This record gives sequence, C-alpha cells and structure tokens, in this order.
Amino acid sequence: AVNEVREYSWGAVAESFFHTLKTELIYHEVYETKAQANIAIFKYIEVYYNRERMHSTNGNLSPAEFEEKMMLQYETAA
Repeated sequence: AVNEVREYSWGAVAESFFHTLKTELIYHEVYETKAQANIAIFKYIEVYYNRERMHSTNGNLSPAEFEEKMMLQYETAA
C-alpha cells in the first residue's frame, strides 16, 4: 500500500509538470519540426523550469534558490 501511495504521488507530480509545460510553452508555439520542439522543450526545462521558475513545493523559490538555501543551512549546521 505504501508503494501505491508513492506511485500515485509521483504520478500527480508528473501530471502537474506536463500540464505546466503545455500551458506555459507548448500551447503558445507552433513548431515546424520535431527538432525545434525538442530544443524549445529542452530550454524550457533546463534554463527556465529548473533554474528560474518558482515552485510551490520549494516555498515559492526557484530550484536554484532552494538549493542555495539548503546548502547554506547544511554548511551552518555542520
């Protein structure tokens, strides 16, 4: 039962991510080739989503800010 809960929660995370990807990027662009779509998606994920976009699960910090905050807490606790 515990694994079922974990799988369900990861499914919810994945669904949320793909919904965000579609509403923030995909539905606003027309791609002439699959390569153009791949590049746009890569840039969205690696440049914007993982580094700049605020995430509610991170206390409304970007992943980069959250990681920096966690590293500072770790360093001061050590």
